[in-house]
Amino acid sequence: MCVGLSAKVISVKDGVAIVDASGAKREVSAELLEDLEPGEYVMVHAGAAIAKITDDDKSETDKLKEEYLK
Repeated sequence: MCVGLSAKVISVKDGVAIVDASGAKREVSAELLEDLEPGEYVMVHAGAAIAKITDDDKSETDKLKEEYLK
């Protein structure tokens, strides 16, 4: 099973994004996504932003994560 984490993009430069995933800031590859902007949400897997997601998607993902980690 693969697990992705939702994260908010803080900044993007030269194919690398700084993201905030529940308070933990990380550097991830942004090479797979075009036109990534600060403030957007992404799904992160294996050190790469793999998809843009909506705020609603992020909320649902966070709820599921909390349920599974209980």
